[in-house]
Amino acid sequence: MPRFALTVIRHGETRLNKEKIIQGQGVDAPLSETGFRQAAAAGQFLSNVQFTHAFSSDLTRTKQTIHGILEKSRFCKDMAVKYDSRLRERMYGVAEGKPLSELRAMAKAAGEECPMFTPPGGETVEQVKMRGKDFFDFICQLILGKAGQRESILPGAPGSGLESSLAEVFPVGKHGSLGANPKGGTLGLAASILVVSHGAYMRSLFGYFLSDLRCSLPGARDKLELSSITPNTGISVFIIDCEEARQPSIQCVCMNLQEHLSGVTEKQH
Repeated sequence: MPRFALTVIRHGETRLNKEKIIQGQGVDAPLSETGFRQAAAAGQFLSNVQFTHAFSSDLTRTKQTIHGILEKSRFCKDMAVKYDSRLRERMYGVAEGKPLSELRAMAKAAGEECPMFTPPGGETVEQVKMRGKDFFDFICQLILGKAGQRESILPGAPGSGLESSLAEVFPVGKHGSLGANPKGGTLGLAASILVVSHGAYMRSLFGYFLSDLRCSLPGARDKLELSSITPNTGISVFIIDCEEARQPSIQCVCMNLQEHLSGVTEKQH
């Protein structure tokens, strides 16, 4: 039963994030100066973590963020990133390029809560969730396939090395636990996957983890944590046990972590 770590990070800030303009998929804004600094800070924070795979949404703000993270890495500087359209932000149709206040007004006029409201031409929350599920199933199958071939995913770095590099950054007791083998004893990681995506998409993906996969949350964290939008370059880490023809089990190590951001935004004048 292979186990892998999944580190999911939201892209850095764009000027439109700051101005509360909806970007979705149709407005492909680059990072702001603050956004580039946030990506560099996240990269510095994760510089000692060994990743075996890197995936990103194919939009500019996520591409720039993952590049900013990996260039600070001790181990993954030259890692090839796979850009996947399944990781794109939710499509907001006619609301893209408009202020968030307009989307809220449209939702109110329709008698719906804003997060669940679908603007004309936009994706439903369920459609975004299915995109997230599709991507998650894909990476589970990828890791099961690698384990089935019994090949070393990262030469020279056994599973225990992947786990210890994560445990250094996310110490047990402070942010939760990297988890133990349900059948007893510790279990090394078959892979450590980095994903950079978007706020509404991540909220939907994490909702799937909690509701459908019954993800366990660390400490006093609750469902409210999962319903809030991750801050720019907020970091969430999960440990997944996957088994052929069975639903994966998933533990959350940390949610929306932003320790690396102290002092970053204040430098913006």
